[in-house]
Amino acid sequence: MNIEELQVICKSNEAVTENIKWKDDLCFCIGEKIFFVIGLNQSPTSAAFKVLDEEFEEISSREGFKPAPYTARYKWVMANDLNQLTEKEWQFYIEKSYSLVRNKLSAKIKKQLGFT
Repeated sequence: MNIEELQVICKSNEAVTENIKWKDDLCFCIGEKIFFVIGLNQSPTSAAFKVLDEEFEEISSREGFKPAPYTARYKWVMANDLNQLTEKEWQFYIEKSYSLVRNKLSAKIKKQLGFT
């Protein structure tokens, strides 16, 4: 997978915005809340995403993964290389992270974004 392919997956979700934060991170957000981050200017390119509490230990201990710096306490994991997951796996994890973050949005923000 490459950055452009991951962008397509992320932006296929409703109300997603994309911007650069911290100079080197491409962030995908819903309601100003980040759900997926791609580390730019790194080789190999890494990515981080939110997982379920009960999945965190298992996923972060897999080869090529680790607890995401600064956000592990919120159950974020980092994949050290975009190529270690298939397109189907990326689709699954991005959709899951999007859903987890979207579900935590306030009722006011959900309404502003057009969600019921």
